[in-house]
Amino acid sequence: MGQRFIGEAREQLAADLKSAYESGASIRGLAAEHGWSYGFVHDLLREADTQLRPRGGRTRGPRSGR
Repeated sequence: MGQRFIGEAREQLAADLKSAYESGASIRGLAAEHGWSYGFVHDLLREADTQLRPRGGRTRGPRSGR
């Protein structure tokens, strides 16, 4: 059975995930790294008031030479 994260431990975990996500990690990557579900990581990021990226992740930016 999985570990329950409540109170300060949950807040700290959410803050750590937010920092990793804002540094470029994906939700799926964070979930796989820690053995958690996508939904669990997503919920913690929302609890931490994280500005989530649009679906599809980052874009490479404008193409040059066009």
